[in-house]
Amino acid sequence: MEAAAQKHIAAVPDLKHRVVIVGGGAAGITVAAELKRHDARLDVAIVEPADVHSYQPGWTLVGAGVFTRKQTAREERSLIPRGVQWIKAAVSAFDPDSNLVRLSDGRAVGYDYLVACPGLKIDWDAIAGLDETLGRNGVCSNYRADTAEYTWRLIREFQGGTALFTQPAMPIKCAGAPQKIMYLMADRLKRRGKLSASTLKFCLTGDALFGVPFFVPPLQKAVDGYGIEVCYRHTLKAVDGPKKTALFAVAGKDGATSEVAMQFDMIHVVPPQTGLDVVRASPLANAAGWIEVDPATLRHVRYPNVFSLGDAASTSNAKTAAAVRLQAPVAVANLQATMSGKPMPKAYDGYGSCPLTVALGKIVLAEFAYGGKVTPSFPFDPRVPRRSMWYLKTKFLPWLYWSHMLKGGTIDIKHRERGW
Repeated sequence: MEAAAQKHIAAVPDLKHRVVIVGGGAAGITVAAELKRHDARLDVAIVEPADVHSYQPGWTLVGAGVFTRKQTAREERSLIPRGVQWIKAAVSAFDPDSNLVRLSDGRAVGYDYLVACPGLKIDWDAIAGLDETLGRNGVCSNYRADTAEYTWRLIREFQGGTALFTQPAMPIKCAGAPQKIMYLMADRLKRRGKLSASTLKFCLTGDALFGVPFFVPPLQKAVDGYGIEVCYRHTLKAVDGPKKTALFAVAGKDGATSEVAMQFDMIHVVPPQTGLDVVRASPLANAAGWIEVDPATLRHVRYPNVFSLGDAASTSNAKTAAAVRLQAPVAVANLQATMSGKPMPKAYDGYGSCPLTVALGKIVLAEFAYGGKVTPSFPFDPRVPRRSMWYLKTKFLPWLYWSHMLKGGTIDIKHRERGW
């Protein structure tokens, strides 16, 4: 009886909102803005601890010297939609059986409906020695804004030698990002006449350049054109910055694993990525540690008042801002229908987009849906690198993100399956 009473007391929230959104990144802000655009009176709160909101698709361009870090950042407060309560704290636990999220400051927030989009965990600690050397000794990563700036410094100062580029097992944010910076560096070196004095190696855990086979040929052409050595089934395990050594576990075709050490003058590291610890420990998670939703409706499979989208969701799409842009209208429409007791009207088809930057000024725009189905938005062969897609990536998409998507706009260039 006493335990039950304590549980009842613990379940009383310190504050409560009709809709609580966990995460103030691309997914959280977009969903909040769309909800308020549809119903300005709706009681919505965002739980987000960060002061700065980053346009993460721009970090590759920061690393390549095309964007500055400042261009990719805004104050979080400037993006919270009007009428939305900002709860500036981190979530310490999800308690969906009590319709609560618990905060790092000890408070509990109650909800009628939850939209969980807290992002994912970039596991820097999974690579031995990385934390001690990241941002110096030639060790960089575009998966953090500050070290993306260091990437550009290394590329700018590189006069020859060995540059390594790594990619862990999927899923990760933007599956093309680990190799995009490699092509951009190679192009920079080529323009400066330093490519012949350089050895570039792409060391990836997988056994294919890209997960959608349709887009492999133009990437292979870029690899061959720059003389890049591809090392398949290589997983980075440790980095020794002062000794300029990287240790890889190499999986043989027979299932055996060996270790290989490589010397480097520069290494661009992409760490493994998982569900956040707070998600993995919650009833919302599936066995793999992601928030378990129906891949079409984006509603949780066990908690009908919970929706999830973005990097934290269990959907098998590419984890990109482009995916969020298409997920948000689905999640919002289905949430509104659920609140009204109506059938959910929309389905997400798994759309994702990855502008594969094979050179400065040239992009292969990979667009695809569930099952690797190729679903381009434009009526021309997407395997051809195009300058127009460079302008899309560097001009139009940042504008679309800051000025339209985060404002709750839903303009879309319709994608569809095409054949070539």
